[in-house]
Amino acid sequence: MKILMVLTSHDQLGDTGKKTGFWLEEFAAPYYVFKEAGANVTLASPKGGQPPLDPSSDTDDAQTDDTKRFKADEAAQKDLANTAVLSTISADGFDAIFYPGGHGPLWDLAEDSDSTALIETFAAKDLPIGAVCHAPAVFKHTKNADGKPLVSGKTVTGFTNSEEEGVGLTDVVPFLVEDMLINNGGEYRKGEDWASFVVVDGKLVTGQNPVSSAEAARKLLGLL
Repeated sequence: MKILMVLTSHDQLGDTGKKTGFWLEEFAAPYYVFKEAGANVTLASPKGGQPPLDPSSDTDDAQTDDTKRFKADEAAQKDLANTAVLSTISADGFDAIFYPGGHGPLWDLAEDSDSTALIETFAAKDLPIGAVCHAPAVFKHTKNADGKPLVSGKTVTGFTNSEEEGVGLTDVVPFLVEDMLINNGGEYRKGEDWASFVVVDGKLVTGQNPVSSAEAARKLLGLL
């Protein structure tokens, strides 16, 4: 069982002068869910190498059992420091693809043609595709074989407009995940803000926020 995890390479939070990147829990929790299930996990990012960590996800109050485990796991840290360059990755041989969030993907992965092509290939092969929190941004330009948006007519979730407002970044982000999914024809659903909420529609798994990460990964595994 081979799972591809794709992380952002973008580290600038719009014009704020602050840093962003991937959200630690959204990587660590699924990574360990997959590893404990015996999966072979390959990590990739647009630029390769060490993806930027959103500093807000590494504060004391953001730590979870999985983030603490990661900090003590030298092998996992080495994996993360050496992500493959996304353009060199083929869908061949992989059983599923999963995208951790953080605000970074709104800027790079949402517009990345290599990422879009990979997702479309996984979809064409009817293989599981997962994305959590801001990572459903990667469905902005993805299409089905019929040319319609990949999420059109599918039940999906992602970071809510009210959660974005809660972190004070509504006017900073290039687009709102909830609005984009709806505009692309998705049947958007959400749970309570900051509570775990995961939706599965066919082979598409989406999670609403950071605490949805582990459940989204388990649901993805369930499709395998």
